[in-house]
Amino acid sequence: MRTSSSRRGRRTAIAAIAVVATGTALLTGCGGDGDDGAAGGEKITLRIGTFGSFGYDDATGAKLYAEYEQAHPNIKIEESNVADGQKYWDTLKLRLSRDSGLADIQALEVGYIAEATGPAMAGKWVDLGTTGGSDLGAFLDWKVKQATTGDGKVIGLGTDIGPMAICYNKDLFAKAGLPTDRTEVAKLWTGDWAKFIQVGETYKKNAPAGTAFHDSASGLFNAVVSSEPVQYANAKGELDYENSPGVKKAWDTAVAAAKGELTAKLRQFDEKGTWNAAFKNSTFATVACPSWMTGIIKDQAGAENQGKWDIAAPPVAGNWGGAFLTVPKSGKHTKEAAELAAWLTAPAQHAKVFGVNGNIPSSKDTLTSPAVQDAKLPFFGDTPVGRIYSQAAAGITPAPISRWDGQVKTFLTDNGILDIEQRGTDPAKAWENVKKLVDDKIDQ
Repeated sequence: MRTSSSRRGRRTAIAAIAVVATGTALLTGCGGDGDDGAAGGEKITLRIGTFGSFGYDDATGAKLYAEYEQAHPNIKIEESNVADGQKYWDTLKLRLSRDSGLADIQALEVGYIAEATGPAMAGKWVDLGTTGGSDLGAFLDWKVKQATTGDGKVIGLGTDIGPMAICYNKDLFAKAGLPTDRTEVAKLWTGDWAKFIQVGETYKKNAPAGTAFHDSASGLFNAVVSSEPVQYANAKGELDYENSPGVKKAWDTAVAAAKGELTAKLRQFDEKGTWNAAFKNSTFATVACPSWMTGIIKDQAGAENQGKWDIAAPPVAGNWGGAFLTVPKSGKHTKEAAELAAWLTAPAQHAKVFGVNGNIPSSKDTLTSPAVQDAKLPFFGDTPVGRIYSQAAAGITPAPISRWDGQVKTFLTDNGILDIEQRGTDPAKAWENVKKLVDDKIDQ
């Protein structure tokens, strides 16, 4: 899984374009027709295009690529990773339209899955429900449903989901005179995002010099809207953000934070790395923290800040983000790619990724397994990370989604909230700017 609309993450990467193995293109791949296979042990390279932090890599992740390569000596895996999820999706759509330049496996964020399963794109993907190697019954039912086309094809296998929490810097809280125990911290704002704003106002009165309460008004918008039963779409899956009570509440809360100068005025996952550096420099005290965000905090805050961050329950439970692995039909090695995607998203690998990166699994049994329930991440000390996020996951009821959710979220955050926060744009004017962008850019 933050941001442009799809930033994760699930979860998002260290640099604007961070090539995890030796892949170098934005969406690395070799287009082709059909599958030559790897008959006779032919050495092949499988390329994976991702955004954010999926936790598979051999550097800071669960070393799943190395494990798979050891078991399959004829296969080499290369991952190309992009920080900005919206740019990733825009490029992916362009290459899908050309059936060229695609990776063998492409990650998809939930904000775009409705578009990917829609009539215009549904035929672009391998049906992973028929390739074997994956137990669809192991996944959360709603996760499979999100990736299923109108004629029953399953185009994506679930990686993670994004149950919400609030991550906070204990040192900064202490210096501002706020409690540091996670239970007491959660009590400060339980049940109401307006209370979260009130805590921010208290922090501001005693804030350590050069720090802000929250990282980003856009991030706060995403957190609030993720906790609402109605978001960008109505019950029919039609885009209806203008009449959404969830969007209104998220907008009003984010505007209050921006106008109250409670944020560090950062754009999450910016390509210059300013937001990343702010973790290391302890520039802000809180960040909306879906499970995939824990891996980002770990990587960006660095070892010198280990033990300084903790995790508290959010004002209202929600789900921000989540992703899928897909296999484009035009890939050169679709059979081997489908096998790798099935392996990476199997419950055993879900558990390994969570243990290292904090990405909450989308497989049912893994969520309730001791490997997740009892898990702690060294960066967060004795924080019961597994218990906190698995309990949050149990309360998730997915909101209806439309094919335009991801794009509209980007307009609202990057072109609406961010303008208010960084440029002082009047909120009413910023809202009108967003509406104009939606009208101009989206053909409903």
